[in-house]
Amino acid sequence: MAGMSAMFRRTPKNSGERLVTLIGKPGCHLCDDAEAVIGKVCGELGVPWEKKDITEDAELHQQYWEQIPVVLVDGAQHTFWRVNEERLRKALAQR
Repeated sequence: MAGMSAMFRRTPKNSGERLVTLIGKPGCHLCDDAEAVIGKVCGELGVPWEKKDITEDAELHQQYWEQIPVVLVDGAQHTFWRVNEERLRKALAQR
């Protein structure tokens, strides 16, 4: 998987800053549901998050198309299809 890490914004390891990435596509109801959960949890915890459109990135499309929405925490896959609020909260609380 060479070059994979280049897709994700790097954060300094000592900053303690986490990053949640939602990979989805327009018109996807599960993606909308995932975005609502991520927005709530990240908002409460002060964690930055970003959204990536799988239809605009061939590498993401090839890797994740059958799993969207996919949620990454610090560039590593956390979950797909449905986001569990408590599980995401716990993942972000861990270091």
